[in-house]
Amino acid sequence: MANEAEESRPDPEDEGGPVKPFLEHLEDLRWVLIKCGTALLVGMVACLAGAPQIITVLKWPLENSGVEVTINLFGPLGGVVISMKVALYGGIILSLPFILFFIAQYVMPALKAKEKKYFARAFIIGGGLFMAGVMLCYFVILPISLKGVAQYTKWLGFSIDIWRGEEVFQFVILFMLGMGVSFELPVVLLTLVRLGILQHEWLVKGRRYFFVANLVLCAFITPDFISTFFMVIPVQILMEICILISAYWERQKREAEAALAHNSQVNVTSSD
Repeated sequence: MANEAEESRPDPEDEGGPVKPFLEHLEDLRWVLIKCGTALLVGMVACLAGAPQIITVLKWPLENSGVEVTINLFGPLGGVVISMKVALYGGIILSLPFILFFIAQYVMPALKAKEKKYFARAFIIGGGLFMAGVMLCYFVILPISLKGVAQYTKWLGFSIDIWRGEEVFQFVILFMLGMGVSFELPVVLLTLVRLGILQHEWLVKGRRYFFVANLVLCAFITPDFISTFFMVIPVQILMEICILISAYWERQKREAEAALAHNSQVNVTSSD
């Protein structure tokens, strides 16, 4: 009887958090949205105050690309437009860790113990990959991409003496943001695999479809095909790494199942 009671007792790993009424969930969600909006607003104000320094940083990839071009503003509101874009996108980057933390505070209590463990790992690794994607884009890919765009413009027969400042800074910011977000793909896929929602065989069979989706996504994020090419390569490499890690986990799972089956057979034989 005691054994039956222990078997019927729910596993703590499979239990979620406390059940709340629907109105309490809505109240919690309201405060999450307020805190996220406040974090975004504070980040935007900070970036707006430091707009001159941020613009100097954003000029670095172009200055180190070897392209001789002058950035000018056409119109009286050019500086205001650039400042607002820098504030918006910079505010998103600055407030993103806090926004994710507030969302995690809202979601984590409802997760099971096993899911919380994977969620926390995904949060930490995802933040690191996001910064890695931004840094890779800023220091390596952006100078190459800007030089390629300039050479292509010359090949078409146009002059590159002057570039519109609004478009240059928007190009740089969106490219870095897009690269950072695209580097989150391994975290999403591996978390789904670890939770059992996505199977390893699906990753292998869907490799070609992932490549097409990756190409479409990168083409949507980047403004030209040269930038798309330089963005697709690292993202596809990360996808292949995901498949290798998933294969390793699948092999571990099969070995554990085989060992468990062998031990069960040994126990049955010894009891006979």
